[in-house]
Amino acid sequence: MPNTLPLERLLARAEAVLARFEASLPPLQQAPDWQSAVAFRWRKSNGRGWLQAVRHPHPIRLSDLENIDDQKERIIANTRQFVAGKTANNVLLTGTRGSGKSSLVKAVLNEYAGKGLRLIEVDKEDLVDLADIVDLLDGRPEKFIIFCDDLSFEAGETAYKALKSVLDGSIAAPPDNVLIYATSNRRHLMPEYFSENLETHRVDDEIHPGETTEEKISLSERFGLWISFYPFSQDDYLAIANHWARQLGVADEVIVASEREALNWALSRGSRSGRVAWQFARDLAGRQKTSRKKTR
Repeated sequence: MPNTLPLERLLARAEAVLARFEASLPPLQQAPDWQSAVAFRWRKSNGRGWLQAVRHPHPIRLSDLENIDDQKERIIANTRQFVAGKTANNVLLTGTRGSGKSSLVKAVLNEYAGKGLRLIEVDKEDLVDLADIVDLLDGRPEKFIIFCDDLSFEAGETAYKALKSVLDGSIAAPPDNVLIYATSNRRHLMPEYFSENLETHRVDDEIHPGETTEEKISLSERFGLWISFYPFSQDDYLAIANHWARQLGVADEVIVASEREALNWALSRGSRSGRVAWQFARDLAGRQKTSRKKTR
């Protein structure tokens, strides 16, 4: 009878290694409780992905967003069609930083969550999992917006190919209950270089861009609705700062007296954006509360 002791030891060691490896993996995730939240994040650990409920989504409302009325009307119309089961488009929101692109998407969720709208936030690094995420949502009665914030790609990144496929390019038709809303500071999502102009060629009297440029433009073109945002004027900036200050409980006389301070705040930040206006209002409200405590 052959000596089986070395083989038994080898098997025991292999089982121990496998046990340690399995212990390092995150537990298998259950299907998300769709009734527990209206917003979810796609999370990954050790190669496994799952949907994590967002217990306290941002409470911003459409009425809080000022000076972007045209943008609000367009995204509301598209989302209303989507929630009603009608055809609607994937949306790309582009333009200056801090102008309300992300806030508008969050506000739309709060507006239509009661009608079955849900939002799933996916980081750019996890776009390779889009097909798996869509499979989880297919057939559900809810309507899902997959939200990609601050989206852009650098040279050499390949995650954009997964996004292109889900938008419009896979052999599988995208489900009717899923749309993609993405925000970006640049329209074409990918860097453009001067050398690419050398690829441009002439056909009769028409100018045709080169293959590299066509590849980059094709990603943005798969979004059916483009919504552009622009820098705010001084009056727009002040109106937004005043709105948030009132929302945070600052008295009107204090707001009026702080106009020059609000402008200096924007000047120091080099931007008159909605985000900067919100930050000034928070600072102003915080200082007022501190002053009231000292006088007691």
